Amino acid sequence: MEPIYLDHAATTPTHPEVIDRMVSVYREAFGNPSSVHSFGRKARRLVDEAREAIARSIGASPKEIVFTSGGTESDNMAIIGAAYAKKEQGRHIITTKVEHHAVLNTCRALEKQGFTVTYLDVDRAGRVDVEALRRALRDDTILVTIMYGNNEVGTLQPIAAIAELLKGRDVLFHTDAVQAFGTEAIDVRTLGVDLLSMTAHKINGPKGIGFLYVREGVRLVPYQHGGEQERKRRAGTHNVPGIVGLQKALEIADAEREQRVRHYRALRDVLLSTLEERGVRFAVNGDPDGGLAHIVNLFFPGTNVETLLTALDLSGVAVSSGSACTAGSVDPSHVLTAMFGAESEEAKSSIRVSFGLYNTEEQVKKAANIIAETVGRMVSGA
Repeated sequence: MEPIYLDHAATTPTHPEVIDRMVSVYREAFGNPSSVHSFGRKARRLVDEAREAIARSIGASPKEIVFTSGGTESDNMAIIGAAYAKKEQGRHIITTKVEHHAVLNTCRALEKQGFTVTYLDVDRAGRVDVEALRRALRDDTILVTIMYGNNEVGTLQPIAAIAELLKGRDVLFHTDAVQAFGTEAIDVRTLGVDLLSMTAHKINGPKGIGFLYVREGVRLVPYQHGGEQERKRRAGTHNVPGIVGLQKALEIADAEREQRVRHYRALRDVLLSTLEERGVRFAVNGDPDGGLAHIVNLFFPGTNVETLLTALDLSGVAVSSGSACTAGSVDPSHVLTAMFGAESEEAKSSIRVSFGLYNTEEQVKKAANIIAETVGRMVSGA
């Protein structure tokens, strides 16, 4: 059987049009964008055009876009840069217990450097309470960092409501929107955020490229030193093929967003209805109705997640138990632990299925039947 890839929240295959565009750049625009000669100017034009297109896509100004190596660097740049820029004002940061490790581990690193971090609880859907955030705010709070959509369970956070709460306060608001691009229409002005992280490889773009939106007027202390690229905010030679690939992937995703969301919702219906028809005991973790369209997190009582993932892989179905950044970890998902408790069965017996551009209903139905058979064997002890 042809393997079925259902782990697009971890990464996506690069779109053929993106590959073609990048190959043409590798061949025809190899100059350094910082060089003043014609080869450099040609590359610079491509970077500038990409920056303008990306800014337009999210309702930003081109000068508010900082190219990075991806989501992790964007999160680090936002959190560390903001913390050090505002440390004379205060040293208190607020985040949640369900953030990606690029945020959580960055906050933990700052704690070792004298900053204080409040990690907010979430409800059983994985959503933070805006009122709890209000209560956590202090006179020395300088930064709130809360993700747009959760990468494990797909739950959307009330970003606009949080921005409204913070309005008029001298507190920066960062959101990791890495998992939301491709299915959510994102406008930074409407959201009201100061900083927003994105990466290309989640939307059928290349790995190793992303950007950080930095609202005009927000000062960050750069932690990467060298040249004066990106308005002295991020040193290093521009990854021109990657930047152009990011631009192309985002253009395709914007044009196909509504179609993709409908497609992923249909695949979700096929998955769940097939499991129901097979009589499998399961529950959907997160927000069953209002989460990210491409992510379904499923709890199968009586199973062991590591054994289940291994068995599914051997049967040709690729899914995961959570973030790819924790691959190899035997610990329960920190997201599900925050939602249900460290000793909960949900935290130890759940898998993440995430759909992508090239999945078909036939594939998903076949995968659902394999999941049903595998879970049935595990529960029965056969």
